[in-house]
Amino acid sequence: MTRILPGILAMAVVVVASNILVQFLFGQWLTWGAFTYPIAYLVTDVMNRVYGVAAARRVVFIGFLVGVACSLVGTQIMGEFGPLVTWRIALGSGLAFLTAQLLDVAIFDRLRSGRWWRAPLASTLVGSSVDTAIFFFVAFSASLAVLEPGNDVAWANETLPLLGAGPAAPLWVSLAVADWMVKLSLAILALLPFRAIVGKLSPEVA
Repeated sequence: MTRILPGILAMAVVVVASNILVQFLFGQWLTWGAFTYPIAYLVTDVMNRVYGVAAARRVVFIGFLVGVACSLVGTQIMGEFGPLVTWRIALGSGLAFLTAQLLDVAIFDRLRSGRWWRAPLASTLVGSSVDTAIFFFVAFSASLAVLEPGNDVAWANETLPLLGAGPAAPLWVSLAVADWMVKLSLAILALLPFRAIVGKLSPEVA
């Protein structure tokens, strides 16, 4: 446990910071949390490369527990329009994180013997895509209103041009696409710190 403590602490910081920063808008389609949350994949991939699958999964599960704790706290804090975190958002966030991160771990492990960049890039791209799809659909889709009947998500289902210029789609779809594009961009940029960190922690596998 001691050897992966830095990874655990890093994951906890990322999860807590993202839960706070998601409350602050960045432009029309994003929040600041969109730029911090993808770092979780970097943490998971470094742990996987240096310490193996079991260590990476342990870091993921601890990050999941931290995320659940943050969500539970958020449901008890009242903002201008109600709780900062609704139960649907809490459910979507937890389900998306755990599913996507474990998928990331599995894909990384399957590809670990290939070129150094293939495993972190492929696992993060797939994990991020699944994460985005699960979270936004569970948290905001009108078709899942039964999950929390008292939570009005009509605002998220208002039909608007996609990202302000594309075909008509529910607002939550534009939010999801914008979030997904940021994650994909950061997945590519994260290859540089991944290479540097792994090279420092375990030069023989860099």
